[in-house]
Amino acid sequence: MIQGEGLCLEYGDQVVLKGATFSIQKGERCGLIGRNGSGKSTLFRLITGEEDPDLGTIAYPKGYRIGILQQQIRFSKPTILQEAALGLREEEKEALYKVERILLGLGFDMEDMELSPHTLSGGYQLRVQLAKVLVSEPDCLLLDEPTNYLDILSIRFLSKFLQSWKGEMILISHDLQFLDSTTTHMMALHRNKIYKIKGKSEDLFQMISQEEEIHELTRQNLEKKKAHMQSFVDRFGAKATKAGQAQSRQKMIDKMPALEKLKNLYQLDFSFHEIPFMGKKMVEASNLEFSYDKSTKLIEDFSLTIEKGDRIAIIGKNGYGKSTLLGLMSGDLTPDDGQLFTAPAMRLGYFGQTHINRLDPKLRIEEEVASANRNLNFTDIRSICGLMMFGGDLAKKPVSVLSGGEKSRVLLGKIVAQPTNILFLDEPTHHLDIESIEALIDAIETFQGAVVIVTHSEWVLRRMPLTKLVVCHQKKQELFLGSYDEFLGKIGWQEERVEPEKKGGKAPANKASSPSKPNKSQIKHCEDKIVALEESLEAHNEKLALISQSGKGDEIRDLLALIAREQSELDEYYNRLGELYNQT
Repeated sequence: MIQGEGLCLEYGDQVVLKGATFSIQKGERCGLIGRNGSGKSTLFRLITGEEDPDLGTIAYPKGYRIGILQQQIRFSKPTILQEAALGLREEEKEALYKVERILLGLGFDMEDMELSPHTLSGGYQLRVQLAKVLVSEPDCLLLDEPTNYLDILSIRFLSKFLQSWKGEMILISHDLQFLDSTTTHMMALHRNKIYKIKGKSEDLFQMISQEEEIHELTRQNLEKKKAHMQSFVDRFGAKATKAGQAQSRQKMIDKMPALEKLKNLYQLDFSFHEIPFMGKKMVEASNLEFSYDKSTKLIEDFSLTIEKGDRIAIIGKNGYGKSTLLGLMSGDLTPDDGQLFTAPAMRLGYFGQTHINRLDPKLRIEEEVASANRNLNFTDIRSICGLMMFGGDLAKKPVSVLSGGEKSRVLLGKIVAQPTNILFLDEPTHHLDIESIEALIDAIETFQGAVVIVTHSEWVLRRMPLTKLVVCHQKKQELFLGSYDEFLGKIGWQEERVEPEKKGGKAPANKASSPSKPNKSQIKHCEDKIVALEESLEAHNEKLALISQSGKGDEIRDLLALIAREQSELDEYYNRLGELYNQT
């Protein structure tokens, strides 16, 4: 339903698109990925007509409605409910239950509906904007990082809502699990072109990797052939008996295509600069209590022991004290009651959302990163700057001209650089692209110290080998020993088990808001599929081990792709089984 042909776009010396072509067919829900700065948001502006390409066209049917999450906020109604209801189609202006269902799913309470949208924080104002575009039910939905200001429960609601979306959709996100769970196709902006494939993100990465491998092999073969023919020309071009053949070969060389050697875009291999910790216990919080207004306790009777090697995630809705817990355990905040022990040899690397205000505006990026560890050389500093998307001369930009997101990346670069043996990370992936998030998680996995992370990303929660979870409810924090999937299977989110009372009429049944109770056959189907997939994976992994040294590159690649698809499918069935158990 949307067709882009031969798109070219440049900003000065920066090439964004070069002959890019794509199409979105009826009912396709597409995830769009790419490095920061690759042109994802620019493509949205081209589709909506906000910007024109230098060359090429974008076309869609007459009367085709495109809905996009607007970042510019202008409210005209006195209440949140009335403002969000502006998105309803004309024939559904009285269907306020649809608006309420979405607002409730995005984290609002019924008592919030009559509040003025102007009183909300920036994050909640964007939730109103998101609700407005969702209820408008356009033919094609364009969402640019919609999860940035959502908590984990709102993201879970949005994921289920988008899974049942009947129209077309293009979704930009750096959360691979969110993308894989909500889309039917994957697109990537890569080297100024648009790639697309039916399937999951792993399938797209595999396709691009194979294409680049073929490109490089073809380039090497061409270069060898050219070199061989050029050698003949150089040797015999001056000889009368061979001059004709030499000229013929020279013409063939001139007609051969010139394939450029591809630059490696993803050299993102790094590690934290650790210092040894010889003991076991690093931090011990006992019976901590805290409130900001001295009347309503936010943290009550909280205890936690952090030991060397721990991987702890703090999860829960916004406003339930996740960042406050980090502030208390780091010493940035003083508890109203309770005790806090920190080992003398502990060296903390703390990424906090408000810490960007501590950056020195007079320094350049590379100088600010270097200040965290004077023992690092220039190459190390530039490598860290590159990881945070400040490659080359960008590392020389002064901190004073950076946006909030850019300052957050500088702060994370300082955490990477400084000597540490325990990490407190408050939403560290918020401003990173997929490759940088992967590199960060890989570095966390090899880190010998302890890590405590606040995140709303289920992808990150599942990628990390968690040992403990701190689940934040209103006025209560609970400790769970185990992984995130174990938490979902054994306890689950309390908020998802309660169906809130609705005003303005009863909403019709919808699996995104009130899932039906599963029957035994649904659970048995999932369990049978899990057993079959695990048996198949075991067989294929054994086969891979046997042929890994055979040199059969094509067979190995095909087998790796098959294993990746089966593993992804297995993860989905485990997630679905957990949801079914939660509904019983």
